[in-house]
Amino acid sequence: MPETLARKLPEAARKPAPSFALAETGPVCSPAAMQAGARIGPNALIQMAEALRETLGATEAEAVFAEAGLSHYLGHPPSSLVLETEAIRLHQTLRRRLGPRKAELLSRNAGRRTADYILAHRIPHSAQLLLKLMPRPLASHLLVNAIGRHAWTFAGSGRFHGQAGRPVRLSILDSPLSRGIAADGPVCAYYTATFERLFRVLVSPDAYAVETACKATGAEACRFEIRL
Repeated sequence: MPETLARKLPEAARKPAPSFALAETGPVCSPAAMQAGARIGPNALIQMAEALRETLGATEAEAVFAEAGLSHYLGHPPSSLVLETEAIRLHQTLRRRLGPRKAELLSRNAGRRTADYILAHRIPHSAQLLLKLMPRPLASHLLVNAIGRHAWTFAGSGRFHGQAGRPVRLSILDSPLSRGIAADGPVCAYYTATFERLFRVLVSPDAYAVETACKATGAEACRFEIRL
């Protein structure tokens, strides 16, 4: 998820309302992220560690991170972007060790925690208040654009698209967290939960997110809808 979201939302909020039905971000990806050694925000690791500790205990958290070759992060959580291959390895290990159902529950927990971190540390309180006071279409449009501008922090070498509307449609082409996985259903619960929490807090308490397509099931891209 974004490690830095729209510091400029208050300024954007003062602009005339755009055409929401047509509002869309193009493919957003940092040029550096497209090269070897692409990186991703550390919350993909940090919040998963917290979710594991809370749900299964410290011993199991240590076992999962050890199997993924990431034990060093438990004692010293990363403070900057990490290699996306490390996040990929952790989420693959989670599914392999605990099974799809537990992996999904833990990923949702970690996704919600990531959104709460973003709300607490990355979006100014004044911007959050403005979004909550705005008409939902405008708030949704601004939030989609904010996510898009910083998508490289959670999509890594994948490519993000976002379109405001009802529903909001988001997609990640070559999503890191579904990479190398074959499954009968969507596997990007981490992203789904993060998006849902952000929209529920900032746009509508009734917001509900669902992954409608996933690369793990053979789809071209991982696609999400936020239903408001």
